[in-house]
Amino acid sequence: MIKRKIINNIVLVLSTLSALIGLFFLFWILWTLISKGLDAMSMKIFIYDTAPPGREESGLRNAIVGQLILVGVASAIGIPLGILAGTYLSEYGKNSKFANFIRDISDIMMSAPSIVIGAFVYAILVAPVGHFNGWAGAAALAIMMVPIVLRTTDDMLNLVPQQLREAAYALGAPKYKVIIQIVYRGAKVGVITGVLLSIARIAGETAPLLFTSFNNNFFTTNLNEAMPSLTVTMFNFATSPYEDWINLGWAAAFILGVFVLSVNILGRLIIKKRKVK
Repeated sequence: MIKRKIINNIVLVLSTLSALIGLFFLFWILWTLISKGLDAMSMKIFIYDTAPPGREESGLRNAIVGQLILVGVASAIGIPLGILAGTYLSEYGKNSKFANFIRDISDIMMSAPSIVIGAFVYAILVAPVGHFNGWAGAAALAIMMVPIVLRTTDDMLNLVPQQLREAAYALGAPKYKVIIQIVYRGAKVGVITGVLLSIARIAGETAPLLFTSFNNNFFTTNLNEAMPSLTVTMFNFATSPYEDWINLGWAAAFILGVFVLSVNILGRLIIKKRKVK
């Protein structure tokens, strides 16, 4: 009995210490990001495009707009595909071999390194046309988004009680109406949360964009050419020897951090609201 208590106390101390060390580094990173990022923030960040080092009129307007376009197009592709695929698994495939095979593939895709996805998209959408382009960047982000939305949708739809479906069938409702008006309505909060978390996941990705949309120091909304993004701009500027570019890199990191943190907090609030109900 005494031995068990001693082991329990040792495990408790070690686990608590590990948690404190993790929290220390987390707050250290956040503090560094906030302090250096806020120092670099100004209205010029949102007014001017990136310029050569030494110029006063230099900002991140092109990168912010490019990032929003890439994430927006990726969401327009990835969210419907993920929701429809998750609906198939939950409502049609259920526990069939094919459905379980898709679930396994989805789990593998969720853990696949993003740089591998970038290299794959490079081979099929960049190399054939001979130049980097925004479509390839959006496609790479969408590929990363689909398995997250798919698994979340599958899990959330499975949580809807089967009795609700049976009651709707008993009233003569066709299957598609049961899915749209009963199942989706019961699982909408969880599905929306999954969508938000997937957006937060792809918004901070750099590796796949290096192989696909690359970067552009000029303002553009044309997805047929190289597209600027905050993540790649931050990567390039943070490793440059110029002080003003490094400051822009910190500003890009701060903007991305605030965006991802806001989306995550929104997702958690929705989950909390669902639990309260």
